[in-house]
Amino acid sequence: MTNESWPELPLELWRDTYATLHMWTQIVGKICLALTPRVNHFWNVTLVVTSRGLSTPALPCGERTFNMIFDFVEHQLVVRCSDGAASSIPLSARTVADFYRDTMRMLHELGIDVKIWTLPVEVPDPIRFELDTVHASYDPLYAQRFWQILLQVSRVMQGFRAGFVGKCSPVHFFWGSFDLAVTRFSGRPAPQRPGADSITREAYSHEVISHGFWPGSGAAQYAAFYAYAAPEPAGFKDARILPADAFYSPEVSEFILPYDKVRSQPDPAKTLESFLQSTYDAGARLAQWDRGALERSTS
Repeated sequence: MTNESWPELPLELWRDTYATLHMWTQIVGKICLALTPRVNHFWNVTLVVTSRGLSTPALPCGERTFNMIFDFVEHQLVVRCSDGAASSIPLSARTVADFYRDTMRMLHELGIDVKIWTLPVEVPDPIRFELDTVHASYDPLYAQRFWQILLQVSRVMQGFRAGFVGKCSPVHFFWGSFDLAVTRFSGRPAPQRPGADSITREAYSHEVISHGFWPGSGAAQYAAFYAYAAPEPAGFKDARILPADAFYSPEVSEFILPYDKVRSQPDPAKTLESFLQSTYDAGARLAQWDRGALERSTS
């Protein structure tokens, strides 16, 4: 795996596409939310990285199921049903309002009628999907680069996840915060966060060490990897972390590793692995996790 597989993704060159695509994924994500049984930590609503793009899980519709795929190879939103029916709309420069209307119409024509809450989440100054004529950009080059990076990051995260036998999330994409993440759990309940809303209470009901990739969102206004422990154990922020380019951000209480510092290395995957492992090692050691019970033996 060479750094040619880890392309540049400067936020200033795809900021508008990013914002529009974020809203499009929220539309599809809210369809997941409306149709699937609730799973702990809202894992039922996330998207997964595939060899074509980002996909929902199989979604129930009467006796049928269907899934929805952001295909970044042919630049389409594709719906495929268990009875063989299929349809698609293009991913191209269009308003969120138009994309919402065309998506819901496509589903209706396939015999799938679903109502969703149309107000976006986890963004400042949200605009309801049906009224959003502000976000209307789509650059296929950068949309495809974004997906290509997710492919590489997902492969590394999947390998990292395999070494843990305790409760662990899938490697999945959160459309609210627009990041790819994997989260490990100690198995112990976490103290309740004062003033936390219902989503935050559910997300952090148990002790976690979480890792992820922001394509430009989050604490850093550039593509970056992150790692945090919640609750954060004493000494975590001062832990020695690899690689040397990683740093602790007191603003968000997370370690940050800029994506460009990874892609510029001779072996980006190994560099990312060192960040995932060293931050986990520090968090699990300082929080006194039962690592013998939680980690796969290498013997």
